[in-house]
Amino acid sequence: MKNMKTAGIIGGLGPETTSKFYLEIIFGCYQKNKESRPPILIWNVPSNYRIEETLLRKSTGEEKYVPHLIDAAERLEKGGADFLVMPCNTLHIFIEEIRRSVRIPVLSIVEEATKFLKNEKVSKVGILATSTSLKWGLYKTALEKEGIEQVVPDETDQEKIGEIINRIVLNLYKDRDKSDLLEIIDKFERKDVENVILACTDLQLLVSPSHHLYPRIYDTMKILADATVRKILN
Repeated sequence: MKNMKTAGIIGGLGPETTSKFYLEIIFGCYQKNKESRPPILIWNVPSNYRIEETLLRKSTGEEKYVPHLIDAAERLEKGGADFLVMPCNTLHIFIEEIRRSVRIPVLSIVEEATKFLKNEKVSKVGILATSTSLKWGLYKTALEKEGIEQVVPDETDQEKIGEIINRIVLNLYKDRDKSDLLEIIDKFERKDVENVILACTDLQLLVSPSHHLYPRIYDTMKILADATVRKILN
């Protein structure tokens, strides 16, 4: 354990994804190192439900999260974390604010996902994300730097995605949400898109990449979890 780095997770965005992310790290480390469990700290951001819904459904009020994110980063650093991760795509629009608030490294889900897509030689990718992420060009800028084209759903489907994500974080999602999401994914095929990325970590709770062969789905939560395992194990 003395050779492992301590991961600090800015969690709760949403809660179920954070718990699954934690387990991905635990079992991912076990596959590579069977000597001991990895050291992990988690701070569950105490976000307001109304602010959360406004962000996911209306794409406003995201700046209200900044004090909570900085507070979480500082708490985890003081608690002994060697580096930080946040299994939430949308709030990575504030990653530079988080990085400036601490002296330890902060892994970026956007940077890791873009690097992954480049290694997979993906030239065009469909993006399933919150409207806030799209509004801020969270992935668009990073992907364009690597020559990867971003394709997004139409306005109606994008609004539906926001509603689905909101139900997921409140643990109110149903089978209908899964079928609606799969229908949106299948529409990418008409746009000659062979690869789709779940650029909202909560969506992996509805769709398993291994169960959908075309378009091929990549999960940003799994990509970040794998990067976290590598960092923990040096």
